[in-house]
Amino acid sequence: MGLGSSTQKIMPATREMVDQLIASDQIVIFSKKLCPYCKMAKQVFDSLNKKYTAIELDERDDAEEIQSVLGEITGARTVPRVFVKGECLGGGTDVKKLYDSGELQKKL
Repeated sequence: MGLGSSTQKIMPATREMVDQLIASDQIVIFSKKLCPYCKMAKQVFDSLNKKYTAIELDERDDAEEIQSVLGEITGARTVPRVFVKGECLGGGTDVKKLYDSGELQKKL
């Protein structure tokens, strides 16, 4: 009954929860454990010795809702979605490019 529907209505509580998760730490990564781009993003912050909060969507029952909210907020549902101080930096490739150029370090 609507579980597989792509027109799933996003509950305001989910949006509020995602906003709270993004605000919960300086660096927040919405991730999936086996995703190579998610691993890339985490490795960048690990190499900088920066603590981050990883929200592993493949371990959550509300992953689809969260990804829909991320789609509304950032324009993309894909993971990783990396937030630094509440600003979405994009995905793994975006974070790696920012790191390689030195721009990521300036944002931290």
